[in-house]
Amino acid sequence: QPVRIYDLAKKMIELAGLVPERDIEIQFSGLRPGEKLYEELLNDSEITEQTSHKKIMMAKVREYHFQDILPQIEQLILVAQTNDKYKLVRQMKVLVPEFISNNSEFEQLDQNNIDTTSNSQIWV
Repeated sequence: QPVRIYDLAKKMIELAGLVPERDIEIQFSGLRPGEKLYEELLNDSEITEQTSHKKIMMAKVREYHFQDILPQIEQLILVAQTNDKYKLVRQMKVLVPEFISNNSEFEQLDQNNIDTTSNSQIWV
């Protein structure tokens, strides 16, 4: 179940033996660039299987063979050396095509319909 960050902060303060808002003030900073409102534990291409406990599921994640992704990793290293953050994020999306850049300057990479689903390489 989702947990509100505010409730988590209050609980952590209480676990430390303090009183929220008296001993420690909780401040709201708002969503900063690159932050998300929620985290996905699995992507859409991954499935789960039941276990012996009804509340525990087991993820069947996609397997990668190192030799298959080695060229993309090597390309990522080369792109990182250029200090071009847009090319770097674009190459990262080749390796992790499910990643969407919500609330960041890299959203345009998703909006431009860049094909990150193939194993194509982005060259410097």
